[in-house]
Amino acid sequence: MSGDESARVPRDVPVPTLRGRRWLLPSAVAADLDPDAERNGRSGRPRRTVRDWIVDFGCFLLAVGVGIAAANTLADDPNTPHALAVADQWIGALACAAVWLRRRWPLGLAVALIPVGLISTTSGGAGLVAVFTLAVHRPFRYVAWIAGAQLALLPAYFLLRPDPDLSYPVALAVTVLLTSAVVGWGMFVRSKRQLMLSLRDRARRAETEAALRAEQAQQLAREAIAREMHDVLAHRLTLLSVHAGALEFRPDAPREEVARAAGIIRESAHEALQDLREIIGVLRASDSDDGGRPQPTLAALDGLVAESRSAGMKVVLDNQVADPDAVPASVGRTAYRIAQEGLTNARKHAPGTEVTVSVRGAAGEGLTVSVVNPAPSGEVPSVPGSGQGLIGLRERASLAGGRLEHGVEEGGGFRVVAWLPWGVAGP
Repeated sequence: MSGDESARVPRDVPVPTLRGRRWLLPSAVAADLDPDAERNGRSGRPRRTVRDWIVDFGCFLLAVGVGIAAANTLADDPNTPHALAVADQWIGALACAAVWLRRRWPLGLAVALIPVGLISTTSGGAGLVAVFTLAVHRPFRYVAWIAGAQLALLPAYFLLRPDPDLSYPVALAVTVLLTSAVVGWGMFVRSKRQLMLSLRDRARRAETEAALRAEQAQQLAREAIAREMHDVLAHRLTLLSVHAGALEFRPDAPREEVARAAGIIRESAHEALQDLREIIGVLRASDSDDGGRPQPTLAALDGLVAESRSAGMKVVLDNQVADPDAVPASVGRTAYRIAQEGLTNARKHAPGTEVTVSVRGAAGEGLTVSVVNPAPSGEVPSVPGSGQGLIGLRERASLAGGRLEHGVEEGGGFRVVAWLPWGVAGP
């Protein structure tokens, strides 16, 4: 295969080297399969392998053998002058020597041997080797032009130099058949090489696609863990901030109240560290940790509201689901996270307001979760990273097969409403 080969393999995909088997392959194929293959100086051509030397020497011997057979035919032909026979043999010898250049200039050698074949019978073997090399190393359009030119000149050649042993039709038919067989053989070898390279190309592409799929799956897992960290830690840390702020602005508070706030801060910090350890454990471990704490579901919503109330928030819970345990775990977990994020956002952006958490729905109708808070009474400083939690909630709802909407109400309040699918249980 040469530089204009149509079947090319990308070089940027790592493949195993062929140092132990390179001598069994053609140099062009080995160079395509092994990017570290040795090359010849400035030309950049791959070095001949042991197989190349054997094949080149065999082609040279074939050209010489055909030339010797043609020379013996000329010696027995009384119609050929001695001087013409000697010149024919010298030209044939040079053509046989030129066979060693077939890998470097396959097209040039084949073109040069067309006029040589018209004046030298002993160069016929070299011409066949050149056509075969051209069929192996170049696309079919080059082979068609060269072989077509040779076949078109055959009738004139046998008219000028008839074969002493064969009649004109037989000699013409044998030569056409032999040239066609050589072209077909060369194209077959070329197709085998292209097939080998295409299979290696497919293997490389499969490895690359597998690596990309693994990387994409890892990225999706990291994004899910990041959403989990945001939902969990943001809730815990806002509780810490609320209680720490109360201690800061009420240094003269009663001792019991200070101790209670300090206990809540300690407990919230412990819970935050525990959640962080679990998430980091998921990052480090290959399998899920079954010994960790169970994920919260809709049944844990009362505890979430009680925890927010203990931090000083005004929360109204309107839970119209008769049996929270009947809600599927994945749906209940998503609803819990939506309510948790809504309370966290209300605590950050609308402190002191009354937040209403509503949950309603039934099997077959779906589950609707809403968190509504009015506008804050005073100026509230902006919080960095605002909006990231809502993006994560929308992705959670979408992955669960539902939808989530949020926006500012007419009076300046904020509403988060999500609908999650809750199918009817099977028999």
